[in-house]
Amino acid sequence: MPECFIVQPIHPAGLDRLREGGVTPRIASAHDMATVAKEIAGCVAVVTRNAGLDAAAMDAAPDLKVIANHGVGTNKLDLKHAAALDIPTVFTPTANARSVAEHAIALMLALARRVIAADAAVRGCDWQLRYDARMTELHGKTMGLAGFGTIGRMTGAIARHGFGMNLLVFSPATPDAALAEAGAVRAPTLEALLAESDVVSLHRPLRPDTRNMIDAAALVRMKPTAFLVNTARGELVDTAALAAALHEGRIAGAAQDVFKVEPAPADEPLLRAPNSVLAPHIGGVTEEAMRETALQCADQILDVLAGRRPPHLVQPEIWERRRR
Repeated sequence: MPECFIVQPIHPAGLDRLREGGVTPRIASAHDMATVAKEIAGCVAVVTRNAGLDAAAMDAAPDLKVIANHGVGTNKLDLKHAAALDIPTVFTPTANARSVAEHAIALMLALARRVIAADAAVRGCDWQLRYDARMTELHGKTMGLAGFGTIGRMTGAIARHGFGMNLLVFSPATPDAALAEAGAVRAPTLEALLAESDVVSLHRPLRPDTRNMIDAAALVRMKPTAFLVNTARGELVDTAALAAALHEGRIAGAAQDVFKVEPAPADEPLLRAPNSVLAPHIGGVTEEAMRETALQCADQILDVLAGRRPPHLVQPEIWERRRR
């Protein structure tokens, strides 16, 4: 039976779906690329999460016919090499969107209501926080959404319908009709979004033009009462500049679910920054999202192996010339 290499753990439902389709999962003993390159030979498919897949691992699997990216971000995949080898790559752009949107809202609430500090106060028998802490309601405030893809739209919908927030969007590629349907107003520039928003939520992909889009200059434009929430990509934010802004009280708080290096190293500036809420990249890690993501990976692998065009190709141009 053909085998699919599983670089990092996925939901059992995905493994079962592969088996039902006649494909045997082979689990990696470790997810570093040196180990993957040693163990992947003979597999016709691979599922990888944030470990990605490098050129050496692809070269070590001459029978590889499809790469499945468990999630949305493909930055850790060597897509150029995959294209050179005519190996199609599939991904799951919608599977965890609801969970990430809910997580963005949870982080916003944690900042607005000082949840981390409140928990620490109770555990330390200190009730002074209820008299001293400055907290805020979200109703009537403006949420600025930098990016308006599936996750950004869901986050905005929860904020608007659940909290009565106003939506301001910076997303040059989004049509006016889509903004109108969402009840959102377009920000002409990122700078305008930062200046007018009470909460800035990042939902942009990582590209050369978005790397460090939130830097020292961008943070200066934010309100001193504003919050920044990042559930997108760690490299969108210059965390040294953000930590400095938090230490100096130039913005009210920040929440970060993603980091440039994961796990975050001991010298990550945000680890020591005040008024911050940090999470270990768990936006899409709910039971529901993990199950759906694994199933979407498995179904698309089975599609490719059966000669059916899968719904979510990262590089559609490869499909007609794909490795068979």
